Amino acid sequence: MMETNPIGLYVHVPFCVRKCNYCDFCSCAASEEIKEKYVLALVDEIQEYRGKNIAVDTVFFGGGTPSILSAESFVRISRAINESFDLSMMREFTVECNPGTLDEEKLKAYRFVGVNRLSFGVQSIHENELKILGRIHSYEDFLRNYQAARSLGFDNISVDLMYGIPDQSIDSFKETLERVSSIGPDHISVYGLIIEEGTPFYEQRSELCIPSEDEECDMYGDCCAMLRNLGYEHYEISNYAKGGARCNHNMKYWRDEEYLGVGLAAHSYFNGKRFFNTDSFSEYFEKHRGKYRKEERAESGEDPFEYVMLSLRLSDGFSLEEYKKRFGTDFLKSRLDYVKKLVDSGLMRMDNGNIALTEKGFYVSNSILSELL
Repeated sequence: MMETNPIGLYVHVPFCVRKCNYCDFCSCAASEEIKEKYVLALVDEIQEYRGKNIAVDTVFFGGGTPSILSAESFVRISRAINESFDLSMMREFTVECNPGTLDEEKLKAYRFVGVNRLSFGVQSIHENELKILGRIHSYEDFLRNYQAARSLGFDNISVDLMYGIPDQSIDSFKETLERVSSIGPDHISVYGLIIEEGTPFYEQRSELCIPSEDEECDMYGDCCAMLRNLGYEHYEISNYAKGGARCNHNMKYWRDEEYLGVGLAAHSYFNGKRFFNTDSFSEYFEKHRGKYRKEERAESGEDPFEYVMLSLRLSDGFSLEEYKKRFGTDFLKSRLDYVKKLVDSGLMRMDNGNIALTEKGFYVSNSILSELL
């Protein structure tokens, strides 16, 4: 079946040197034998789509730690993608990198297969904060790999940072922002720490010295102001782009566009269906799609809650006219008073038939959405 619009492809690499103290993603340390079996199973799943003439214009390797794979393994997976999908409209190929697992050989392999965007997980420039988080790299590791990537011609680099880290201060976070932004990454993601069940941080939560809510709010405000003054567009709750360098792949999620996910625990939204893979290695290695893939019907645009929730993550917001076309109702009909209250409070803006959250609104978006929807 020929797809009218190109889709995104997400590739999950569930391996890490060790799991970070805050991480609840599907990831783990593993032997070289398990990694090799996984690459074979992943290539097999990708090749399932061979000959179906599916156009892909964004590829995103996430994890886990995609940069933990050898250069050879990464090239094998990339070749399978090239042989299985129509990449003639490719515009963005991203790989998430941990500075502690990267080297020049891998960077050259990425360039060889067409990677044009790197996303470095840095989190902090301070050794004590990196140690608390359980990161395996230093800030110097990042700088070395960042400079090597630039010298090899990578002109779209993103950096992930974090605030609300145990023992972090407003000043230490500001220093992280200043140092990282000074080297000129094209995109910066800044996430507030959330302590999730099942993580080491959750078990230690009563002992952790976490910044107060007021301190976290100040960190968020400092971040918005600093990056805005440096020319970054705050285009999504946690994401800032310079020179139009929005993450095109992630924009597909927020705009409710279709994508395929391959690999352990990967989720997909394709041909009007949402489905996801098992998080069991043994089931995945059996290569029996019917056994390890679960599916549920989901027509595009059927859920007004999801549409609004995703749209309000973006500074673009959504069109009231588009909402009415999709769902046959007036969004403001029963919400006008609350929306006016949000606008008057500086949490929302409404202009030219469009509705969106402000930076101030982004910070309290969960409470806004719970009232709004």
